[in-house]
Amino acid sequence: MTNNDKIKIAQNIALIAGIFCTVVAILLLLNFWQISKSDPIESKALEALVERLKQEPNNEELKTEIRNFDLLARKAYFNSEWQVKTGAYLMLIGAIVLALALRFYYSLKSKIEEPDTRYENEITSRILAQKGVIIVGAVVMVLAFVASFATVNHLDDYDAASAQVAENEASADEDQIEVIEVSKSPVANETDVEPEVQQETESAVVVAEEKAAAEETAPEKIEQVAPEKTAATSSGLTLEAVRVNHNSLRGPLSQGVSFRKNIPTEWDAAAGTNVLWKSPIAKHGFNSPVIWGDKIFIAGADAASREVYCYDRNTGKLLWTGVANNISGSPTTVPKVTPDTGLSAPTLTTDGKAVFAIFATGDVIAFDMNGKRLWARNLGVPNNHYGHSSSLTTWDGKLIVQYDTNSGGKVLALDNTTGENVWETERESKISWASPVLAEIDGSYQVVLTADPIVAGYDVKTGKELWQVECMMGEVGPSVAYSDGIVFAANEYARLVAIDVKKNSIIWEDDYYLPEASSPVAYNGLLIVCTSYGVIACYDAKSGEMYWEEDLGTTLYSSPMVAEGKLFIMDNDGVMRIYEFSKELKKIAENELGETAGTTPAFADGRIYIRGENNLYCIGK
Repeated sequence: MTNNDKIKIAQNIALIAGIFCTVVAILLLLNFWQISKSDPIESKALEALVERLKQEPNNEELKTEIRNFDLLARKAYFNSEWQVKTGAYLMLIGAIVLALALRFYYSLKSKIEEPDTRYENEITSRILAQKGVIIVGAVVMVLAFVASFATVNHLDDYDAASAQVAENEASADEDQIEVIEVSKSPVANETDVEPEVQQETESAVVVAEEKAAAEETAPEKIEQVAPEKTAATSSGLTLEAVRVNHNSLRGPLSQGVSFRKNIPTEWDAAAGTNVLWKSPIAKHGFNSPVIWGDKIFIAGADAASREVYCYDRNTGKLLWTGVANNISGSPTTVPKVTPDTGLSAPTLTTDGKAVFAIFATGDVIAFDMNGKRLWARNLGVPNNHYGHSSSLTTWDGKLIVQYDTNSGGKVLALDNTTGENVWETERESKISWASPVLAEIDGSYQVVLTADPIVAGYDVKTGKELWQVECMMGEVGPSVAYSDGIVFAANEYARLVAIDVKKNSIIWEDDYYLPEASSPVAYNGLLIVCTSYGVIACYDAKSGEMYWEEDLGTTLYSSPMVAEGKLFIMDNDGVMRIYEFSKELKKIAENELGETAGTTPAFADGRIYIRGENNLYCIGK
């Protein structure tokens, strides 16, 4: 092969690589322009549909259309984001090939002894033309690279701390949006408010005024500060005590299985049948009730204040309200959150000595069982584009906090008595909305967490990572299920996996029915998965064989619970369906709450406690 032949080959490669880079660069710029015109958090088209729903509040087809539109919009956005990221890598490869080809081309040209004769002006014009092409191409590629990096990290750059909540939002607008997202408006009708709640509402105004006065003197820069120190009795939880109570989301060890007896299976809250009491809830929240002894706890929040409520679980009387205010490091303005998450999505936990709550501001607070404030601290405002929703759990005197955000993943154990860090472990994970689950494995307890891309277990005592499996993707909302040494993790647009913890390997996996928010439950050889679009599926826990499925045709965010050989599943319309927990599909009952509800029920002997849109219910005979 002659030198001229090599020059032509190098020239052709450089030409092809240049054209490839230019085309990819132009496509990246067009894709960036398209993504920059759409907000992943807000949609004008969705707002227009919401306005229509105000005129047709009972139009179920319109509600379904809105849910589907929102789902498709988010899927399209992240698909475009992936395309831009892939295009950036392709262009980088093309640029490398172009540079190598040009280098080879000019090195060969320099070996030619007698260059062709050219008139001086012709040579000058060709040099200028080449420089022009190179400059234009370089500008296009630089712009494309800038656009690709700006697009790939679009959501990661969301600054939750500086985002402002829209002022003076119309309550009617919030209510309509919450119906679409199956949210819960917490404010009870004035005619239904008991004197105790009216008194607490008035005190909230005073608290808001005090908070505003404190904010005026607060420094602009928010720094991480040591938690407040107040003595409290140390915690000594036992498995027996946890099983007697319902101290965290999804019950004992957060596994979705209750050991209470005589659970009611028939009621009609609208008609008052088998409703022992209902009490109004002062502030909005998606957290589920937790129980210890004769007390039941929930929380609520809005832009004015964050509150913890304690009720007498036998009478429904509001015993006390704890306000999470004057916390060092707490943001002066609440972060922006979406209606289906809100400012108080995480469920509380209790060890019988104190009750613990966390809010979307990053504020964590502890009260004793009589409402006395023990300690409070701010963990830093979570960088979360929907709002923080990971619930709390406690074991071995430690408060477990999953804090996976856009800024990175970590899990913390705080001392129950002081709020100080016992340990803190950085995680190889992205943002997650799932909650920690406790599992006893080989005689010791682990905290099991799921996020994109890993499912992992951590030693409760030290925080050391014991195992991890890379198997998840996307915006992970469901927590894991655990039974007989197997961890079950799932997420919509990803897959369902069964992990042998001891072997650190996947036993089986499936991608047919996947949950978006509802956490699976595993018990006695069976696994139950509920999709957001209303399908319930029952699997063999060890083999993955599907035993039965049922399409409810409704939305499911609440997590299924197992109690007394029965499966309890609450849909977002407030309808509880009860099945036999078995390999065969056998429905026992279908009961209506009379208001929307997407939370998970809590159980006591002879009782079910459900948080609805406006009220807290006690169901029993």
